Amino acid sequence: MKIRPLFFTLSLIAFLFNGITITSINAQTKDFLYGDPLPDAPELSARGEFKVGVQTINLVNKNQVDILNSKEGKDPLYDRPITIEVWYPASVGDDAKTVIYDEVMGTASDTLRPLTPFTFKGRAYRDAQPKTGTKFPLVVISHGYVGSRYLMTYLTENLASKGYIVAAIDHTDSTFEDANAFQSTLLNRPKDIRFVINEMEKLGAQGSKSNLEDLVDSNNTGIIGYSMGGYGVLNVGGAGYSEALAGFFSGMTGGSSSISVNTANNEEYKKLADNRIKAIVAFAPWGMERGVWDAEGLKGLKIPTFLVAGSQDDISGYEKGIKAIYEGAVNADRFMLTYKNARHNVAPNPPPSEALAPGLPIDEYFRYAEPSWDSRKLNNVNQHFVTAFLGIHLKNQDNAKYLELQENSNEKDWIGFKPRSSTGMELLHASPAN
Repeated sequence: MKIRPLFFTLSLIAFLFNGITITSINAQTKDFLYGDPLPDAPELSARGEFKVGVQTINLVNKNQVDILNSKEGKDPLYDRPITIEVWYPASVGDDAKTVIYDEVMGTASDTLRPLTPFTFKGRAYRDAQPKTGTKFPLVVISHGYVGSRYLMTYLTENLASKGYIVAAIDHTDSTFEDANAFQSTLLNRPKDIRFVINEMEKLGAQGSKSNLEDLVDSNNTGIIGYSMGGYGVLNVGGAGYSEALAGFFSGMTGGSSSISVNTANNEEYKKLADNRIKAIVAFAPWGMERGVWDAEGLKGLKIPTFLVAGSQDDISGYEKGIKAIYEGAVNADRFMLTYKNARHNVAPNPPPSEALAPGLPIDEYFRYAEPSWDSRKLNNVNQHFVTAFLGIHLKNQDNAKYLELQENSNEKDWIGFKPRSSTGMELLHASPAN
């Protein structure tokens, strides 16, 4: 008879405790912003020591090939507008308010997917005063087709908090708001990336009168790309395109040869090698399965490279796509992280709540979401590995233990991961042949 009251009391305590826990979890979920750590987030996904400022900069790349108006092999020129968003370590007052980003879903050129505005909160501060007194390595980020400079804020804010200056590009003709014919993306993606690196170096130079003056260490630059951004960063890093791509491009543009400047056999391309770039991260890079690179072109990639893939990628391809890049880049020290059963969306922010609205095309949800993975989990793991990799090559940090792992994450907990949390992944590593 004495056991029953005790059992009842313990049950009541457990119920109340669970109620408090659930309330706490609900509060955390309500306040969760893109990039925040889940309970099982790996070690290096945590935000760094700096508060983060963010600013928008409008640039113009003059006298570029206007490929959308090319006719009969004649390429007119135009001044190409480029907008970038820059995140940086900042000095922030106690009364400052964090940023709200203005974004859209949909595609400007697709009547079935109308542009749908939405906003989301960040943990950066709009136009905050940059932290002075030291230079910070530069990271340039290139989105997919279509996409925007805000597609990966979970990563841009996170890296800036760790002492990087991060510039994310809005690629003209390739964003949600201005999507245009694909030949512009094929031609301009690597050109835009090179241009932004150069412009960031100018803004960070002594005497620039920019608020980034004397803060940008462009001699320690990392470039990150997703999908068509991966297509771009690999080319900028030394993987020259194939003659097959040049032929395809010429056919779709009425004879233009303007893309040949980025092909492996072009002497002008070889002169574009950039020793400021010390590391490359390519999420689901597009093109290998379509003949964008051949064996000789991939041999030109010699910069340390970290590839991220889904084993079921149905856009870039896996075995004949991303994994073939990994296997063919024999002159680079390279890693490949594979999310088992993931498709193509291994890089972006989670789906916004607006993507869940009834009647909205499911493609808007699948612009961001992964069928077999929680996007927030992917974000945390990406933060962890990108931090480890860039830290080694841009900051000389001793992060090797986070990359020296057994291939199959199911066999044993990976270093830096909480117990039982590192499942469903594979990490490959290959040293350069020469």
